[in-house]
Amino acid sequence: MHYSRRDVFSATLGSALTAAIAGPNIAGSAAAQTPLSPDAALQQLVDGNARFTEGRMTSFNEDLSILKAKTVEKQEPFAAVLSCADSRVPVELIFDQSIGHLFVAGNIATSELIASLEYGVAVLGTKAIMVLGHANCGAVKASIEAKAVPGQISTLYPYIRPAVDQAGPDLEATIKANAKIQAALLRQSSPVLAGQIKQSQLKIVAGYYDLASGRVTLLD
Repeated sequence: MHYSRRDVFSATLGSALTAAIAGPNIAGSAAAQTPLSPDAALQQLVDGNARFTEGRMTSFNEDLSILKAKTVEKQEPFAAVLSCADSRVPVELIFDQSIGHLFVAGNIATSELIASLEYGVAVLGTKAIMVLGHANCGAVKASIEAKAVPGQISTLYPYIRPAVDQAGPDLEATIKANAKIQAALLRQSSPVLAGQIKQSQLKIVAGYYDLASGRVTLLD
């Protein structure tokens, strides 16, 4: 439920971040390409979700063979989404974006996922990060109930507990609180992300996805 869909090995990530922070020329072909501002990047997410909810998606109109060819050597995602592994929340679909446009990580701001997002921002040039909670989230519900569960599921509880303490047992309120808390953690816990925010090169927001309507609502 909280694993990144982008497997970034620590050695590669570390060297890439070092190169990016040292300067765009050192970072080479991975340097940021998007001309979008943080506000414009966030607006693209909002506009894409509007197209999704209104049934007028455009991302499928692109020629996939051409699109794949353009992304074989590089990726230039304009935004990142810290979301859930829930199959009902396909991030590219709900924001009407195609291959190479979004950098996606799991739904809790652990050190490993923050590192992945730092890569997206410092190396790939991501301009906006949305922490996306969604209706009926099983991880949040399990954290509220705090019952014994098999495997590693219970390792999520400590990360979500602050939201439970703040808003539980109301599920929707806790989901929204968790999204806000995780967004705040991203702003505060990473010098890389904080530095980009200070330079007006990055915006981090929280959002809530309603499964019934398909609509994403910004929370802050």
